[in-house]
Amino acid sequence: MTTNLDFPEGLDDAEHNAWTEVVSLLEEAAQLLHLDEGTTKMIVAPERILQVAIPVRRDDGQVEMYTGWRIQHDTSRGPGKGGLRFHPTVDVYEIAALSADMSIKCAVVNIPFGGAKGGVKVDPLTLSHGELERLTRRYTFDIAAILGPDRDIPAPDVNTDPQVMSWVMDTISMIRGSSTPGVVTGKPVAIGGTFGHAGATSVGVSICAGAMFEQLGIEVKGARAAIQGYGKVGAPLLALLHGMGMRVVAVADVGGAIHNDAGIYPDALHEHFLETGTVAGFKDADPITEAELFSVESDLAVPAAMGGAIDESVAKVMTAKVMVEAANGPTTREAELILDKRGVITVPDVLANAGGVVASYFEWAQDLQGFLWERELFAKRLESTMKDAFDNVYARSESLKVPMRQAAVALGVERIAEAILLRGLFP
Repeated sequence: MTTNLDFPEGLDDAEHNAWTEVVSLLEEAAQLLHLDEGTTKMIVAPERILQVAIPVRRDDGQVEMYTGWRIQHDTSRGPGKGGLRFHPTVDVYEIAALSADMSIKCAVVNIPFGGAKGGVKVDPLTLSHGELERLTRRYTFDIAAILGPDRDIPAPDVNTDPQVMSWVMDTISMIRGSSTPGVVTGKPVAIGGTFGHAGATSVGVSICAGAMFEQLGIEVKGARAAIQGYGKVGAPLLALLHGMGMRVVAVADVGGAIHNDAGIYPDALHEHFLETGTVAGFKDADPITEAELFSVESDLAVPAAMGGAIDESVAKVMTAKVMVEAANGPTTREAELILDKRGVITVPDVLANAGGVVASYFEWAQDLQGFLWERELFAKRLESTMKDAFDNVYARSESLKVPMRQAAVALGVERIAEAILLRGLFP
């Protein structure tokens, strides 16, 4: 019963994978829960797909055209919530898949948001600061009609940051004629952000890793971890795992990969990264290939880079007992089957990296209240929310006798279905 959407023609099957894989997960969960076909169709199909053409005047006076999207997958549980990414490989299938992931993610951690996602097909490294601002503001203007604190709330994602969110918020505020800090999250504290948002995704990943090790009876102290990605999630995560007593023995980024079985110290690697822009060449570790990263002896594997990084070849050589997905959609369905067969326990992205959207919910709530929480309160509520979500997914995995990914998607789909049935069908 796979839902076919009116996506642009001309893309081959390989480029459909991100969307079709999410659809198959949603439909499998619906079957597991014995949902009727009509409800399943409503859960699978995105509510709104907005594609916009974005003209930008470059610094040399020439006008360049870019394509952007904002997709709202489901708003039955609340306003749409999801990041905004700028990347040259972005397409409508990827954004649709990520918006559906957000619907599940928000439901899994039981916050009152639906799922949405936005993206612009652009390499931001080719833009000056001024060009990036003009691109952001024009894209925001083009999608402004569907944004708002009670409609759809963007946040940072790949190649976007608090500065980009500041431009989005200011653009909407100028259009509306009033300050609207609740229209985006991940902002600087000075204009309505919140303490604790930065690094919240990494905190959530570390909480899930610790909880899974506890369930499996694996000692955290001295356990070895390998991290793929040293960006907004991977870098803070290295420090968090080190603080828990783990040895991070391997790290990779776009520049290369490194390995030291005695452990890589966060502060030293951070200093090296600031000097060179990559983990490659770090003097206190040996160079390895990225293909070798997850084949080194480890107990925990953390993909924290781009989607699809864990494919069949990686799954066959992974040595870790536990994989916690810090990235969105890092594991292909083929790789997932191999990992399950080999007994590797996966904490899926819709649970593991949900710390970021939980933090966004807290920021949104504070913007609506006009009251800034203390750091301690933020951290306490983030930890309790993530632990409750992990416990619920793990319990569902045990009761349904399915892997954690299927359990998480089933829990999310169940909560979305409940909202749909309670609201009814209009008209």
